[in-house]
Amino acid sequence: MATVEERMKVLKLIEEGKITAEEGAKLLAALAESRKTPSISLGASAGEARWFRVRVTDTKTGKAKVNVNIPMGLVNVGLKMGARFAPGLEAEQLEAMAEALKSGQTGKIIDVTDDEDGEHVEVFVE
Repeated sequence: MATVEERMKVLKLIEEGKITAEEGAKLLAALAESRKTPSISLGASAGEARWFRVRVTDTKTGKAKVNVNIPMGLVNVGLKMGARFAPGLEAEQLEAMAEALKSGQTGKIIDVTDDEDGEHVEVFVE
């Protein structure tokens, strides 16, 4: 079972219109499943739970606008959600990210600053 804090984060994303109710339901189901199955892996590090993390911070204030942690079991949904937050992201970039995740790569995989909107976007796997 997901913690109350994790469920509230998903519900907040739905409330703010950042994800649809259907995407939220999938996230909640995955969170519940991740609690039952401690090992989620797409690549080399079998036996360890892995997380897909997206952070968006305001470059002027340094405050976090978005801080989403998604179990790797939901990487496809996470990539689709990430595309909604970064409309300038090309399909080829999404494919490259998916391949990097499948290969077992960890660490920061995207680090972009949008000067026009004043946002710094980081995507990484832990």
